[in-house]
Amino acid sequence: MDTHNQTVQVNGREIPTDSEGYLHNLGDWSEDFARALAEQEGLALTDRHWEVIHFLRTYFHEHDVQAQVRIMVKHFSEKWGAEPGSNRHLHDMFPRGGPQKQGNRLAGLLRTKGEH
Repeated sequence: MDTHNQTVQVNGREIPTDSEGYLHNLGDWSEDFARALAEQEGLALTDRHWEVIHFLRTYFHEHDVQAQVRIMVKHFSEKWGAEPGSNRHLHDMFPRGGPQKQGNRLAGLLRTKGEH
């Protein structure tokens, strides 16, 4: 695996990430970082993307672990309805690795251990 470092330009500042776009320092996250990384990944963020990003950040802050996809599906199915909150729809929203990978990257969280 390629482990060299990259950066994301945020308001004239270079924010260091690993080769996949995960932050090295969780304190470097901002909504501007998420916007810049999403643009770099070709993703236009909608209000629903922001709901997922903020859910992931809140869940991590409260539990010290990333939310599993089944937890996201349960939460967003209850909030948005069965189809919009489904695993398939969440993966369609985050086409580069689903909500567990791309969502966590955009939320400024760590690379998920054990995910492939």
